[in-house]
Amino acid sequence: MLIKEIIRKKRDGGELSDREIAALIEGISDQTVSREQISAFTMAVYFQSMSLAEVSALTRAMINSGQRLDWTAQNLGGPVVDKHSTGGVGDKVSLMLAPMIAACGGFVPMISGRGLGHTGGTLDKMEAIPGYNATPDLTAVKRVVGEVGCAIIGQTAELAPADRVIYSVRDVTATVESVALITASILSKKISAGLDALVMDIKVGPGAFMETEAAAEELARSLIRTAAENGVPTHAILTSMEEVLGRTAGNALEVRESLDYLSGRQRDSRLHEVVMALTGEMLVLAGLAQTHGEAAAKLTAVLDSGRALEIFGRMVAALGGPVDFVDNPGKYLATAPVILPVYPEGAGYVAAIDVRGLGNGVVALGGGRSAPGQALDMSVGLAEISRIGDFVDSARPLALVHAATQEEAERIARDLRACYRLSEDKPETPPLIRKRMS
Repeated sequence: MLIKEIIRKKRDGGELSDREIAALIEGISDQTVSREQISAFTMAVYFQSMSLAEVSALTRAMINSGQRLDWTAQNLGGPVVDKHSTGGVGDKVSLMLAPMIAACGGFVPMISGRGLGHTGGTLDKMEAIPGYNATPDLTAVKRVVGEVGCAIIGQTAELAPADRVIYSVRDVTATVESVALITASILSKKISAGLDALVMDIKVGPGAFMETEAAAEELARSLIRTAAENGVPTHAILTSMEEVLGRTAGNALEVRESLDYLSGRQRDSRLHEVVMALTGEMLVLAGLAQTHGEAAAKLTAVLDSGRALEIFGRMVAALGGPVDFVDNPGKYLATAPVILPVYPEGAGYVAAIDVRGLGNGVVALGGGRSAPGQALDMSVGLAEISRIGDFVDSARPLALVHAATQEEAERIARDLRACYRLSEDKPETPPLIRKRMS
């Protein structure tokens, strides 16, 4: 079967058969398909899209390019569940969600990604913890999930390896924002982890890849239908990205905020709303709670008892991090040498925020990548970030910039001020939970 004819067919708007898609992915796996051909294929899909049958076949072929975890031998005694977010600024939900679900009787093999563009990556946040091994082998993954209940890790070489090759091409050919390719990429990794249920957090707004609700709903429908075709019940929640999620953006800063959340020292209200919505949906979908009310009660109990925090600490230690990390995070998390409050030029209520601009500010500080493989400064970022409706003036800053040098802090401060629009009247807070889909 000629690969160029498969590409030509999709380029011209034709529907590929299961056999043609399988041949393409097999060629990618054995390296007989060139990167130029992968690039041509992804661009053809970007412009012509794919039917549900094609996306399902592509997902299956990518799953079959590697191993699929089977948890039978572990006798876990509970469902294997996970959540995936399409990415947002300050999105640290996974760090709380995984141990909370584990504390409620679920098992979470969470395959996470690194930062992409202006958004942070869960894997980068976890690697802010010294010694934490975010890419263990599958034997270690199974052991940690079985013993602790959760493991936040990166994509291993054994799971959906064809996706890694395709994604590396998409990232440099402006074909990331294809619903068909996003769907197959996410689900090939998640389904390979042997899930019983999945909940999707689809971010919507100026700080998200899906800027409109219509685009977010299109992606949600594609994910839900394709997952169902592959035997994994999936729900989606559309959440707003008109503001940073929580009060921090930056790797070590977000880990510290997550610990404050789990310990109860401080819980940002909007972050809590998203965490509870997603974890509650997971418990109900996985059969660990009959109603959302019952789910909320169970989740509150594992937070209040300290059980979720304990599990987070055990996960960190099991994957090579410090055994006393949750008790002494200041001993291990990097701190920036410069902390600069950024005050507005005038006074007023925050009416709108350029969230993408804030995310790009963290990248410019060195907390995200502007080039593939770039090493990160885990200490830098933004803290005490003002949100819509907050009053700011010469006494209340827009945010605190954590930077490596005074010069960098002052440069980012100028950009940060431009990301905020103030008004004399207090605006209404935008709704956080936009829609639930199943």
